[in-house]
This record gives sequence, C-alpha cells and structure tokens, in this order.
Amino acid sequence: MENSQDLRKNVLKMRDELTVGERDEKNRVVHHRFLELIQNIKSASIFLYVSFRSEVDTHGLIEQLLAEKKIVTVPLVSLHDRKMTAIRLLDPKNDLIPGYCGILEPRKELLLERGIDHRCIDIVVLPGSVFDERGGRLGYGGGYYDRFLANEILPSATRIALAFDFQVRKKIAQESHDQPVDFIITEKRVVAGRSGGP
Repeated sequence: MENSQDLRKNVLKMRDELTVGERDEKNRVVHHRFLELIQNIKSASIFLYVSFRSEVDTHGLIEQLLAEKKIVTVPLVSLHDRKMTAIRLLDPKNDLIPGYCGILEPRKELLLERGIDHRCIDIVVLPGSVFDERGGRLGYGGGYYDRFLANEILPSATRIALAFDFQVRKKIAQESHDQPVDFIITEKRVVAGRSGGP
C-alpha cells in the first residue's frame, strides 16, 4: 500500500492538473448528486468548507443552499487553538475574507454575532486529499477537521465528503485519530462510508 504522504502528493497533483473545463463539468455533477442526497437527510443547518484552489467547488453550493433558506455555516480557523468554529454565512461576498493559508473564511468580528452551537449542525461537508470506499479520509495534514469532528459534539451530524472520483481508492491506511465520513460524493458515484446510508 502506498504510504500516505506519497499518495496524498500524487492525488493532489492529479487534481491540480485538471483543466478548468474538466473541473467545471465534474463540479456540476457533484453538486447535483449532493443536493439530491441531502433531500433524504435532515439538513436545516449545513457546515461546508470554503473551496480553495483545485478542490471540488463549494462556492456555487453555498449560494444555492442560501437561496433555499438553509442555515449555512463555514469554518473560522484559530491557529492559536488549532481549531475551527462554525460561523453562519449570510452574504459570502461581504462575510468572507482571505484567512488561514489564503482560504476564504468569515471575518473575525462575526464570531460573536454569528457563531453557532455546533450541536445544531445536521450535515458537515468536508474536503480531503484521498478517500477510500469504507469512508476513510486523508486530509491535508493539519488535522483541523479530524479534531472538529472528534471534539465538537457532532455525533449525529451526517459527514459528507466531496471529491473527484480519482481521489477515492479501495483502501487507504488510517490512524486512530482519522475521522471517517458517511458519504463520499464524486462525479461518478455516491460511496456510502461509515454508516452505510441514511
């Protein structure tokens, strides 16, 4: 089995090499599958990553979910505490500014007025570098999402990863702190991970 570091590097290189047209087409299908899937899951409050570089896009999804009157929250990263806080998003253009690693995140002053109780989150939408068909996930090495899922009292939230199909392998090495996901949505399929379905 390929070691995690090499696997992550190789898969991210493949992702970065997608053309804009390829990425747009794959994103469109992933978005459709995601919106279809969450119709069968309690989804009033959804926590999403804000996509960066070659990740599966979430900017379009955020706009669509806001138009559907969902409670949309996104992460605000605290480097000091090495943790993420869910902040409600109302107007992405005005609410988001470049933060950790240049990734768009909520303005810090929104923490007091729009921070939400993490126990209210119904769905967590995660990024990642590599996944497997059991719901295993390799992030980018920072551990922010693993800590968020393990420590932030989200036992009932459905975990959904968005990925391009080449990011999903049969089986990847996992460590005890790696948090699995319930579903992985790609442009080709929906993989049921740790729960086996809703």
